[in-house]
Amino acid sequence: MIITKTPFRISFVGGGSDLKDFYAHHQGAVLSTTIDQYMYISSHKFFEEGKIRAKYSETETVSDPSHLKHSIIRVALEQFNIRGALEISSIADVPAGTGLGSSSSFAVGLLQNLYARQRKFASKELLAAGASAVEIDILKEPIGKQDQYAASYGGLNVIRFNSDDTVSVEPVVMRADVLQKLESNLVLFYTGAQRNASSILTEQKQNSAKQDTSEILKTMVSLVWELRDTLLSGNLERFGNILHENWLLKQQLASGISNTQVNSLYETAMKNGAMGGKLLGAGGGGFLLFYCDKKHQEGLKSALRPLRHFDFRFEHEGSQVIYMGE
Repeated sequence: MIITKTPFRISFVGGGSDLKDFYAHHQGAVLSTTIDQYMYISSHKFFEEGKIRAKYSETETVSDPSHLKHSIIRVALEQFNIRGALEISSIADVPAGTGLGSSSSFAVGLLQNLYARQRKFASKELLAAGASAVEIDILKEPIGKQDQYAASYGGLNVIRFNSDDTVSVEPVVMRADVLQKLESNLVLFYTGAQRNASSILTEQKQNSAKQDTSEILKTMVSLVWELRDTLLSGNLERFGNILHENWLLKQQLASGISNTQVNSLYETAMKNGAMGGKLLGAGGGGFLLFYCDKKHQEGLKSALRPLRHFDFRFEHEGSQVIYMGE
């Protein structure tokens, strides 16, 4: 049995600029971090020769990978020319559709696992590029590249998306006390709503090449550099304001990014100690993130009841093989 552990991510600013329709003409960039919530993928020799079993929210047993409904597993097994006698299972700390990049963490973790089965070392770049190819090039998902690179590399990074289709991952190295303060001042709430990001991202992708949307995205990318400089300076006073500016801009990218419930929750948070925030992921539902000084957090949690407060810590390792048996 082989088990991989791949983190989920929180994106702070720049989301949307990782779509090719934008970065092919203007450099894209995001600032994000991975957190200690994970996707676990295990693979094991299946008892039935010539059969493949995939266990996720459903269980499939097929005689050929091309018959699998789970598209990422299907494509990955075909790429690795795996035809049978294999069981693949996934367990996640957080449900899909909540804005933490779970599908890309799944893709990265699965590729990591399959390379390990071949006793091959897979670099972080190979995993990220491979997962991007599976989701974007082969499956034609209307998504960008930020989630695959965040999940593979781990840590708090600026991720640049270049017009030649290359990606650069640059760690944001700040003082330990600043990192600790940032971590303690970020508060995450689960709205209880899961969403399919595809329709929102499809609209956003179609809008990316338009002049007005392009200008919005360029402004969002400029906030990446401002936020990076804020972190490096050690002065976090601007952090919440930058999150807020990014959220106001992001809502203009597609019609389904926010809704009445999310707007109401956001306004309540801003009146009760939050200095800025955003809905994570493509939008529509999932997790709300706020920057809030420690002394105001109990009041914020009380104001947002019955939303579930969700504890997390930063993660710095990226995708890993955590068990490798026979």
